[in-house]
Amino acid sequence: MTEGAGRRGSTARDYIYLFIALFAIWLALTSNLHWQELLTGGVLSFILALAFGRNYAGLGLPPISLKRILYSIAYLGILLVEIIKANFDVAYRVLHPKLPIRPGIVMIKTELKQDIAKMILANSITLTPGTFTLDVLGDTFLIHWIYVRSEDPAEAAKRISMRFEKYLKVIFA
Repeated sequence: MTEGAGRRGSTARDYIYLFIALFAIWLALTSNLHWQELLTGGVLSFILALAFGRNYAGLGLPPISLKRILYSIAYLGILLVEIIKANFDVAYRVLHPKLPIRPGIVMIKTELKQDIAKMILANSITLTPGTFTLDVLGDTFLIHWIYVRSEDPAEAAKRISMRFEKYLKVIFA
């Protein structure tokens, strides 16, 4: 991936977003709304936001908007459904008496430009059983596929990544 892509100067907004994200994670992990827990989480989130705000700015994350939040939630739902479907597919292949596999490596292209979007796509592909992202070279992904249905990059991309990519395009536009 290109080095430095998506880099920009850190702003107060970056620190605030990071603080909110860290505090939300704190709340999710503690599941506790006692004032001592809230104060501790707030102080720790504030300190971490100050310490790592610059790194957050370097990720190239887009500004938060309602549309991006809704697409992110939809993306997580689609990812969960695809993981479940792929688990059943792999289980079928393992339990089938003739083990119907046709493993191979395929190349797919992406239209995503941001490194973070490509990283999320690569991880989503890898999280889906039966596929594994081996490498990302610019806009090309090398994918190990448990059952190669097509070696054509466009058809392979349609089957492997398009269901994720259409959401990531909106989130990282």
